Amino acid sequence: MRLPLLTGLFALLLTTLGAQAEPWVELAQPQPTRDPAKVEVIEFFWYGCPHCYHAEPQIAAWRKKQPASVEFIRVPAIFNQRWAVLGRAYYAMQQLKLGEDVHKALFEAIHRDRKDLNDEASLTEFFAGQGVPREKFREAFNSFDVDGKLGRANQMTRAYGLEGVPAFIVNGKYRVDGTSAGSEEGMFAALDQLVAKELKAAE
Repeated sequence: MRLPLLTGLFALLLTTLGAQAEPWVELAQPQPTRDPAKVEVIEFFWYGCPHCYHAEPQIAAWRKKQPASVEFIRVPAIFNQRWAVLGRAYYAMQQLKLGEDVHKALFEAIHRDRKDLNDEASLTEFFAGQGVPREKFREAFNSFDVDGKLGRANQMTRAYGLEGVPAFIVNGKYRVDGTSAGSEEGMFAALDQLVAKELKAAE
């Protein structure tokens, strides 16, 4: 008489395990993307994060494999004031139209060269070493435009339920990070699966 009940419990257990096996988190409240015509992949990062630093070469390689219909966007995660300082540096870098070389150089200064770049003064000197006039950097760093972008990054960090970095959001629907995927390799495998899924859905 109890067999149907046991069979039902077993089926429920398999369903639960299957749901847990996914190397990503499906967001309860999907967020709008910047361009609905493309599959959007957001990387949340922090320059002070060693995992983000070590993932940079893999991210660069992964980006090269993506079709034009995939849009990659970086967003500095903002969890506290210390993170906000380096997030502000990223958006100042964008405003000054500095490229990937300077992005990489900032990571390397912190992790390879062990420089303490946690305030405006130290960052001003770092960017001066990259050929940016000090006053020009300070103007960008404290600009209204950077204030607005930093506020938006703060909102996005919370809207996507981030718990750490690096973390990736695919099409405003799925979050992939080291916890969900289990490893760096797992993160990129999950990204490939989700991008393929979203590209197929858009056909």
